[in-house]
Amino acid sequence: QVQLVESGGGLVQAGGSLRLSCAASRIIFSMGWYRQAPGKQRELVAVITSGGSTKYADSVKGRFTISRDNAKITIYLQMNSLAPEDTAVYYCYAGITLVADMARSSPYWGQGTQVTVSS
Repeated sequence: QVQLVESGGGLVQAGGSLRLSCAASRIIFSMGWYRQAPGKQRELVAVITSGGSTKYADSVKGRFTISRDNAKITIYLQMNSLAPEDTAVYYCYAGITLVADMARSSPYWGQGTQVTVSS
């Protein structure tokens, strides 16, 4: 079992920045964030493996940066140039596959943290 504790969500104006953190109870191969906006499906934001390989959604490339501190078993998401379309609940992910694949494994999820970007 893996417990995930998220922090860093909040309200920010368009163009502003936020930094999300997710601390895990033990090492897992891949960790990252997904987000879900009202009326939309949960979508990939960014993931990072224990070895440092990353994958980003096209919509956040160049604006968001994911990093990992293996000693603290913690990942971070630096979000810059935020826009209203980034408004969503952000969920921390941990699993044995690079991205969440419930057909092949049982990923772990955090409780979610709200990010709201005002116009």
